[in-house]
Amino acid sequence: MRARRFLPPRLAVTPPVGAVAALCAVTLAACTVGPDYKAPQTEAPEAWRTDSYWRVAEPSHAPLALDWWQMYGDAALAGLETQALAQNQTLAAAVAHYEQAKATLKFTSAQQIPEVDLSSQLDRLKISRNRPLSSYTVPNQSTVQNLVALGPSINYDTDLFGRIRREVEGAQASAEQSRDDLANARLVLTTDLATDYYSLRELDAEIDVLNQSVVLQQKALDYVNTEHQLGSVSGLDVAQQQSELDSTKVQATLLVNQRAQFEHAIAALVGAPAPQFSIEPKVLAMSVPAIPLGVPSDLMQRRPDIASAERAMAAANAQIGVQKAAFFPSLTLTPSLGWESTNFASLLSAPSLMWTIGGAVGQVLFDGGRRAANVKFASEGYQAAQATYRQTVLNAFQQVQDGVTGLSVLDNASKQSHSAVDDAQKLLQLANDRYSGGLVAYLNVIDAQQSLLTSERQDVQIHGQQMTLSVALVKALGGGWDVQAPDAGNPSQVGQASKAVQPERTASIPQN
Repeated sequence: MRARRFLPPRLAVTPPVGAVAALCAVTLAACTVGPDYKAPQTEAPEAWRTDSYWRVAEPSHAPLALDWWQMYGDAALAGLETQALAQNQTLAAAVAHYEQAKATLKFTSAQQIPEVDLSSQLDRLKISRNRPLSSYTVPNQSTVQNLVALGPSINYDTDLFGRIRREVEGAQASAEQSRDDLANARLVLTTDLATDYYSLRELDAEIDVLNQSVVLQQKALDYVNTEHQLGSVSGLDVAQQQSELDSTKVQATLLVNQRAQFEHAIAALVGAPAPQFSIEPKVLAMSVPAIPLGVPSDLMQRRPDIASAERAMAAANAQIGVQKAAFFPSLTLTPSLGWESTNFASLLSAPSLMWTIGGAVGQVLFDGGRRAANVKFASEGYQAAQATYRQTVLNAFQQVQDGVTGLSVLDNASKQSHSAVDDAQKLLQLANDRYSGGLVAYLNVIDAQQSLLTSERQDVQIHGQQMTLSVALVKALGGGWDVQAPDAGNPSQVGQASKAVQPERTASIPQN
């Protein structure tokens, strides 16, 4: 069997200057098929719908900082956020996915550069004497000889119709989308942590209310027991007060279990095993900070999920061009240069020189509609990405307006709740006085105690809802993310402080 020759020529031709010049001209005149991407235009409201409960805070242009949780002034929350950014595994996975996207972009971009390979070959071979004759006048001979070859080769896709350029365009958009997804993962992590933290603190305050009620109800039970021993009241009053005390203790116990659930959730977010993690119960004087709203049109620059959806559109648009380029011819240049000899001594000599210059042209004539189906698939993918983008924007408007309206309503409810607590305290004092004077039955005191406990718990719950809803509003507004931020490979650097490009309004809840 004849030995394999090194670097067989493909379309080998003599390299006239005119042919090379013509080939360069064709390459330079290459075009890019497929639609050029244009950012979608989305109608935005002129302003958020607010009411009299809101007031404009100063400074009116203050943006949401990257470490937005600092505006709550809670050192414990700040420490947990720092720990979560360093140890949360979901965020670590998002960082790895972003690095993968950057690597994919680098790989795709490299296709625009000629690939240079260096090949070498060293064989000792024997040629068969009984091989088929190549000429009937010359008999075959059996020989043993060496084959030494060395040479670089170049492989270059000229990308005449922009397939590779569209692939690079799509990879660039996908990398930017992954970066926005990383920023969104950071935002979701930090806001989820703050929500769980303030839910836990609300339960701390609610448990404290119940514990204080237990103390007061125990004192009332002791008083009634004394009165019963003196024969002033019946055993019914004692039983009523004991039942009320036991019911309050049960409620406190159930809240302790709810608190543990939030504590375990926080442990998972900060990357700590739940059995080894705890947060000391504490009743905090929490207040809702001023939150910069801005105008609705700014929202599309302040939310990473919106930016991610927009980049998904750009990537989908590039895929249309990739699929359309498949209809056009492809031209790949494969020049090579090398040396081939039977021994090392003469390998790099002029007689051993070999070269080829040429290329391969390919064109599909019939494919049964496969390429047309791919174009249709890519086009519908773009339409789906566009619909997803528009729905993401609408959801963002909804979430911000929900936060604004909700905090306004809760502010009014908080004022009414404070009044209800004051009224319940006066009612209990009056019921105790009238019972001591023998004017009413002890059931009136029990009702007053229950009314006070209900009002105090409701007041605490409303304030907790204000805190968690303010965090939800921060999340809806983008939480300090900035589309102009530099490399987001480090989780602690994902999303810089939002740079407002238009005047922003700051809205806050008046504290009582």
